[in-house]
Parts: sequence; C-alpha cells; structure tokens
Amino acid sequence: MKVLLVNGSPKATGCTYTALKVVADTLEANGIETEIFHVGTQPIRGCMGCGGCAKNGNHQCVFHDDTVNEGIRKLHEADALIVGTPVHYASASGTITSFLDRVFYAGYPAAHKPAAFIASCRRGGATATLDQISKYAGIAQMPIVTSNYWNMVHGNTPQEVMQDEEGIQTMRILGKNMAWMLQCIEAGKAAGIVCPETEAKVKTNYIR
Repeated sequence: MKVLLVNGSPKATGCTYTALKVVADTLEANGIETEIFHVGTQPIRGCMGCGGCAKNGNHQCVFHDDTVNEGIRKLHEADALIVGTPVHYASASGTITSFLDRVFYAGYPAAHKPAAFIASCRRGGATATLDQISKYAGIAQMPIVTSNYWNMVHGNTPQEVMQDEEGIQTMRILGKNMAWMLQCIEAGKAAGIVCPETEAKVKTNYIR
C-alpha cells in the first residue's frame, strides 16, 4: 500500500513539507509506503475545460509542460492521496488549485481512494483553505480521512511548525488514521468486499 503526498507549496522543504513529512513518517512506521511529490515552482496553467482529457482515453491532460500529468500517473499508482498547501489569502495556493483542477477534471482517477488535506499557515485562513480543497475529494467518491482536529499547522518556518505541538499531534493522528483506513480496505478486499459499482454521471441542467 502506498500514499501519495502532494506538496502544493513553492517551497520544497518549507512548512507544508514539514507537516507532510510528519504524516509520512507516521505512515511508514505503520507499514505504509509513501512518496512526497512537489508540484514545483514552474507555472501550472489553469484548466480550460476543453474536454481533451476525456477524448484521449488515458486521463491525461492535453498540456504536458508542467507536473500535472506526472501527478495523475502517480495518483493512479497510489492507494491514497494527501494534499498539503500553504495558506495564501485564506485560500489554497494558486499552484495547487490549478494542479487539482486539472487532475480531477481529467476523469476522476481516484474513486474510492482515501484522501486527506492539510493547510499550513502563519496565523489564519486555514479552515477556509481546508474547506476549499476538501471539495475535490467530495466530488470524486474519495473517503475523507480526518484527525482529532482540523488538519492544520501553524508557523512561519519549519522550526516554528515543529513547535506547534497540537498541530504536530494532529498530523501524527492523521497518519495513523490513514494507515488504519488503508488496512481496513485491504482487509475488506481479502474478505471479498469490492468497491461500489460506479454509475454513469447524471447531469441536470436548470436552464433550458
């Protein structure tokens, strides 16, 4: 079993990474393989809604000049997803927003895979950010894993984040809960329980 942790910060080893690393270490301690994937610092264009990803048959975005398609491939190979983002103006970073828009628009490749979301902030805006990015899983049939508090850490440097004892505990418990969820799913598969059959999407338009 493997969890893909996506670092949506422009800083490869900053505060967001620090929180993700605590979760990853906890998962590894519970026998779960992890990979922290950095979306990078190069521009990630927003989704154009062109529908090309649905036509090519492989859930790949038509644009290949950034890290989105690599992220899609890694998500296909993983059993669960955790996304971390810094708080920018009480929202997720523009980079991770564009990244997730295109990953999830490209055919919802992660149905029934557990997901969790983490916000890293200096002071405020974390709950608004979590509300924003958690919606991706909510529309993609992904069970959302929680902790004993909202998944956030506070601090302006990695060192300050590590001083946020409650935030670090929240990350540890999140890692334990994610490991438990994956182990339950694996046990269910061994017992012959299969994922629910996915129905074709019904769309209702209100303007005729």
